[in-house]
Amino acid sequence: MIRTVIISAAGKGTRMKELAKDKPKHMIEVNGKPFLWHLLENLRTAGYEKIVVIVGHLSQHIEEFVRTYPHPITIVNQFAVMGDEKYGTAIPVMAAREATNGHAFLALYGDNLYSVRDLQAMNHDDGNCYVGALAREDYQKYGVLIPDAEGKLKEIIEKPDHDVGSKLINTGLFVFTPEIFAACDRVQPTPPKNEYYLTDAVTELSRQGKVRIQTIQDYWKDFGSPDDVGTVSRFLQEHGR
Repeated sequence: MIRTVIISAAGKGTRMKELAKDKPKHMIEVNGKPFLWHLLENLRTAGYEKIVVIVGHLSQHIEEFVRTYPHPITIVNQFAVMGDEKYGTAIPVMAAREATNGHAFLALYGDNLYSVRDLQAMNHDDGNCYVGALAREDYQKYGVLIPDAEGKLKEIIEKPDHDVGSKLINTGLFVFTPEIFAACDRVQPTPPKNEYYLTDAVTELSRQGKVRIQTIQDYWKDFGSPDDVGTVSRFLQEHGR
């Protein structure tokens, strides 16, 4: 059983514009609580015991919040572990290497929200990696997951401009074995921003037949732009929060 969750919450949240000017987007309030609080509550209810938040940009705000949160949370500063020059979705995972203690772990982005049921369903500790998938008609906006005949990930095609035979998108919810760290070590920066992408490491493992696709059953809520604040607020109110 997987007990550890790694939450990536180190980014600048530039798409949130003025709302994230003086604090991480994960601290933007939704219905009176930071967005991160809602994510943490679902993870705890789903039974995950060790929650590690990877911080970076304006980290003091998340650190202050964690001190008031009524349950233990481990903080890892990405800049302290990896420096402040490397950037991209692979870097928070790399910063979490020691915190995972050589075990499989759940990994997700701190600006995404999933149901308790889907978080529980991702608890696979069988030697495979997993990626959470959701069928979307607007799949061209996302990384599209191409499955093979056995339900394993064949490849990820980023924002395709044509029909690729799949409408399953990457929702940023993963189960990783410790093999992910060596794969991340081999990721090369991608121009023009020279970012280190986690999906490049996932693609490497998929070519070795080590990544399975798990379909999200309930919902995936992204919290990346100002419009998402109202959308998530209404959604949570409908679900009694």
